[in-house]
Amino acid sequence: MDYRIETKNEKSWQKETAWPPLRRTQHKFSRMMSDDSKDTFRNVKQKPGLQMWTINNMQMVPVPAQAFGNFFEGDCYIILYISQNKGSAQTADIHYWIGNTSSQDEQGAAAIYVTQLDEYLGGSPVQHREVQGYESPRFKGYFKNGLIYKKGGVASGFKHVDTNAYNVLRLLHVRGRKHVTATEVEVSWNSFNKGDIFLLDVGKAIVQWNGPQSNRREKLKAVLLAQDIRDRERGGRAQIGVVEGGDEADSPELMKIMMSVLGQRTGQIKEAIPDDKPDEVQNSSVRLYHVFENSGNLVVQEVATQPLTQDLLRSSDCYIADQKGSCVMVWKGKSATKEERREALNRALGFIKAKNYPTSTKVEVMAEGGESAMFKHLFKSWREKGQTQGLGTTYSVGKIAKVDQVKFDVMELHARPELAAKQRMVDDASGDVKVWRIENLELADVDPSTYGQFYGGDCYLVLYTYQRSNQPQYVLYMWQGCHATKDEITASAYQAVNIDNKYNGTPVQVRVVMGKEPRHFLAIFKGKLIIFEGGTGKPGVVNPEKGARLFQVRGTNELNTKATEVMARATSLNTNDVFLLKTNQICYLWYGKGCSGDERVMGRAMSDVLSKQDKQVVMEGQEPAEFWVALGGKAPYASDKRLQREEPPHSPRLFECSNQTGRFRMTEVDDFAQCDLDEEDVMLLDTWEEIFLWVGNLANQYETKEAWNSAQEYLRTHPAGRDPDTPTIFVKQGYEPPTFTGWFNAWDPHKWSGGNSYEEMKKKLTDAASLSQIAVELSNTNLNKSPGGGYGAPGGPVSSPPPVYRVHGDLSPKPSTPSSPSTQRPQPSVSPSYIFSPSVTAGGSRLSSAGGQYLDPQLLINKSPSELPQGVDPSQREEYLSDVDFENLLGTSRLDFQRLPKWRQNDLKKKAGLF
Repeated sequence: MDYRIETKNEKSWQKETAWPPLRRTQHKFSRMMSDDSKDTFRNVKQKPGLQMWTINNMQMVPVPAQAFGNFFEGDCYIILYISQNKGSAQTADIHYWIGNTSSQDEQGAAAIYVTQLDEYLGGSPVQHREVQGYESPRFKGYFKNGLIYKKGGVASGFKHVDTNAYNVLRLLHVRGRKHVTATEVEVSWNSFNKGDIFLLDVGKAIVQWNGPQSNRREKLKAVLLAQDIRDRERGGRAQIGVVEGGDEADSPELMKIMMSVLGQRTGQIKEAIPDDKPDEVQNSSVRLYHVFENSGNLVVQEVATQPLTQDLLRSSDCYIADQKGSCVMVWKGKSATKEERREALNRALGFIKAKNYPTSTKVEVMAEGGESAMFKHLFKSWREKGQTQGLGTTYSVGKIAKVDQVKFDVMELHARPELAAKQRMVDDASGDVKVWRIENLELADVDPSTYGQFYGGDCYLVLYTYQRSNQPQYVLYMWQGCHATKDEITASAYQAVNIDNKYNGTPVQVRVVMGKEPRHFLAIFKGKLIIFEGGTGKPGVVNPEKGARLFQVRGTNELNTKATEVMARATSLNTNDVFLLKTNQICYLWYGKGCSGDERVMGRAMSDVLSKQDKQVVMEGQEPAEFWVALGGKAPYASDKRLQREEPPHSPRLFECSNQTGRFRMTEVDDFAQCDLDEEDVMLLDTWEEIFLWVGNLANQYETKEAWNSAQEYLRTHPAGRDPDTPTIFVKQGYEPPTFTGWFNAWDPHKWSGGNSYEEMKKKLTDAASLSQIAVELSNTNLNKSPGGGYGAPGGPVSSPPPVYRVHGDLSPKPSTPSSPSTQRPQPSVSPSYIFSPSVTAGGSRLSSAGGQYLDPQLLINKSPSELPQGVDPSQREEYLSDVDFENLLGTSRLDFQRLPKWRQNDLKKKAGLF
């Protein structure tokens, strides 16, 4: 099929973009697949969690949990992640991962399986294409301790990761600060460099060598990866030691191990290698294309550029959103034809080829109603189906945001930080308020009787104090008038630092731009917040007489109401609001037809604050002539009730910020949690209505200083055309308000106080006596003298004596046939399922208590006795599980399980499907 890409500014052109591997694979695949394709997905669990499969002989084969995070470069994988969001239905993401040396047929089969799995799950999952070395933040986020790239493919990939095998020899090159990857490299000193970290894995010991130029963050990540390998692949039995590359003499026993394996080092270690690619730069360029067929040709026609609006998407069609090649997203309308929906992924690949984008370009495919947060963030506004109508209008430059607010109990806010986050309220606004104004670049107290009156020619600091767990908490607002001088704005920032220091750095700092006041700021002034367009509140200064003044009042109670001065012209009116028109003689209360009774009540209360004059109520459509004269004459104004739209919901997004190269960069952290907030980082949390800047205690001083600028740059370059005056909140580690912590699941306030630093973890790792013994054993084996040494990574080829495997339908021991992953790729003769080897200890092999080897749990769970492998006792299925599978399925160790009463054992077995 031909592609024709049409744009607004250039002549239509045509380019052949058929993707032969996928087309060829589809043909081959259709011959292999039987009609009962649903059997392929019979083991897919539709419950929250992570599931993985690899492609072998065009079949999906499940990967055991112990092997998660390990990827063979010659294979393709399919990953399904189902998440359960609070108060909403499950969401699913399907990724297919392409190894650098995988075959075209495997890549095509993986793409087809993804499409079929999407259909099997109802068409709602978001599909992602991942290429080795260019994985998305969401994908990397599933494997918190990092990704391990292994040499080889199917031949080695179908051996179970033996949790007690020590016949291992490999060198892992570890890179990355936020998302870690570890690649198997040649076991030689030639692989080392001064800037990175290397893990020498010899089975019984894992030696971490830190390049002299590596930083603390990278070292900590590498230690966590080493611990993960020890716990998952060695059953927690391997020793871990750390060598500082610049002080090797301080670790003599570890250096003996390294020398035993690598030999004596002859030359110098290579210099540091710069990262292959920088962290992602936010791409503000977005183009939306309409994809449709015309006379057998697939036409891709440009529809719009950023900022995009949701009404551009029609349910009967498919669209491609192109972020200038950094990511290509396909949107499938719910009324599009089945063929169009099925072809969505193929079209994305064809589009990439037509545009000459790199093959590593990220791809997302999603259905209407199942859009990803990243896709929604490309649009100026986004409305969910069934979303209730509110009383507010969308945030936009030059307009006043209006927000519905519910009443709540302050104790509930502290008990449920997620409610505080969604309401943007740290408490019920009943705390203490102190206000200063910047005068002659110094702080001057504001008369409490005028609290809530802010002038556009001034800058103010507002300190709010409240109690949480009987401890004082502080929020420091920096309100900047749009007509204030640069010196005053600078002075407000300087004085904020002084106040912050006075309270030992505990206040949460919030920068507030005039007209963009956050919800809590409105609440603390109890319905008396008035924003004057210009002028000053400084004592002794007489503001020029302006004649008639017009104020727009928005709010339904004292927690969410403010009055904002607007131009005293008829065009400023809005049918949905209450307005106060103050003249020299009288104050008019103008009620628009679209305002509610609560809004009218708040308008009346605000008029009493604003003016002591007589009040006259004016209903829209019944205005006296004097009213229009005061406004300079009658004129059209906003009278469309469709403006009554609630601020659309957007999922929060977390980014690691960096200005280290002089250019603002950020790395997104998907499916984020508190553990992603690192003490050395400056993080940006975007909740759409507010921007949080979180600064770790060990964050780089330059990045901390530049944090405010980073937030402004983020908003300026956002593809949805974000309001640059969105409230920005500065949060320090350890002093997070509930409006911040509520966006994180299960926030632990004591996380950092009791956590181990890198240095503490390093001290606890090393057992000198054990490492000395391992060094002696390795010296005797001369591992480095054998070409390959007969050793392999867990899950990879191994040397004799060959392990014994138990296969489906046959419990008799059979020796495996090891083969090199770099040569032939034989297909196993058994049905596609991971095969489990026996558990091997230092003293030899250990059989299961059932008298044989362990079985894949899928062969035991929810099976009738007739479906079980020959020789399995149906009443003792748990005895055929490995220790790890036993604990994963039954939630307890074997020893603890045996101590339980029989009824409790049977109950656990029933829940696990083993009864």
